[in-house]
Amino acid sequence: MRTGICDMVAVARLINATLVIPELDKRSFWKDTSNFSDVFDETYFINALAHDVKVVKKLPKDISPATRVVKHFKSWSGLNYYQDEIAPMWEEYKVIRAAKSDSRLANNNLPPDIQKLRCRTCYEAIRFSPKIEAMGKLLVERMRFYGPYIALHLRFEKDVLAFSGCTHGLSKAEAEELRIIRENTAYWKVKDIDARQQRSKGYCPLTPKEVGIFLRALGYPQKTPIYIASGEIYGGDSHMAELRSRFPMLMSKEKLVSVEKLEPFNGHATQLAALDYIVSVESDIFIPTYSGNMARAVEGHRRFLGHRKTISPDRKSLVHLFDKMERGILKEGPKLSNRVIEIHKKLQGSPRRRRGPVSGTKGMDRFRSEESFYENPLPDCLCRRETTNLNAALVVR
Repeated sequence: MRTGICDMVAVARLINATLVIPELDKRSFWKDTSNFSDVFDETYFINALAHDVKVVKKLPKDISPATRVVKHFKSWSGLNYYQDEIAPMWEEYKVIRAAKSDSRLANNNLPPDIQKLRCRTCYEAIRFSPKIEAMGKLLVERMRFYGPYIALHLRFEKDVLAFSGCTHGLSKAEAEELRIIRENTAYWKVKDIDARQQRSKGYCPLTPKEVGIFLRALGYPQKTPIYIASGEIYGGDSHMAELRSRFPMLMSKEKLVSVEKLEPFNGHATQLAALDYIVSVESDIFIPTYSGNMARAVEGHRRFLGHRKTISPDRKSLVHLFDKMERGILKEGPKLSNRVIEIHKKLQGSPRRRRGPVSGTKGMDRFRSEESFYENPLPDCLCRRETTNLNAALVVR
């Protein structure tokens, strides 16, 4: 939602439009009824963007339905598309409704002022609602009580496993349940998935057991406080036992605050995810077990705030090691630890420019292979500080 909102702000600027406060998706897997103001600080958002884009809360009632149109903006589109194909639509229509907002704007090759507007929107204009900010702050304070902590974005929820087709470590009954969910979810286009192939390519989230092995191999002690940023873990305690045996200090929203304090957020997956987002951004170390939208957004936010440590597991390489362990060729210990540490030396959120497209890719695959603007907003979100030295210093805002 954050990245889609940012892109629509930039698109509004490109086509000289007034932006109506976005409607949040209420039809997805989670069936969340939250409105924009339930999740974000609406008034602050409008005021913060006042000098860039006019934002209004609702569409004026006097606009005729005949002058409205629904438009599917092309994915990863650039300046020419919006100015040559979309802007001329104002000659016929007064309202253009964007049917989708995800990845509608190119990651690269946009005017600097548009890229900087995306930065201001994402990291300054978008704030969570006061009640979410307050609860997020409380959760962070309570995690800090235990010392420096890891925020583990553990993507082992039912919807993630069903969508990805990943079944490693699950029973036949669990795998069949996930297959049925995938089959019955109309907007998930891919139905027939080879689970083994998915895993071997690194396309599956790490299992809780694999996460435990991974963290121990990196050298984290057993008493390390870990915040579990996730929804309901599929299979519950039966799948968490191996991770908990290695790291007993597993914390969650439900463990850190009372049932009464969490009650206003229950049943609202988006608001609960926002709490996880806050705790993850503020953590000493962030580790996502799957490269989904939230993981990429948190990593980018942490880069913006000064390259806070984010360890991105090389799932393809790790699966190769885990399979060796299952075959008895490799055991937990110094050899495994050295290998895991070596693999992840350069996967810890250190400063670097955003990666471009994979060589040889064309068309949409070329854009799809690029690193997301919001995963690594550098160098666009860097500001130049004037110094007495002849060389100006680049710093992160």
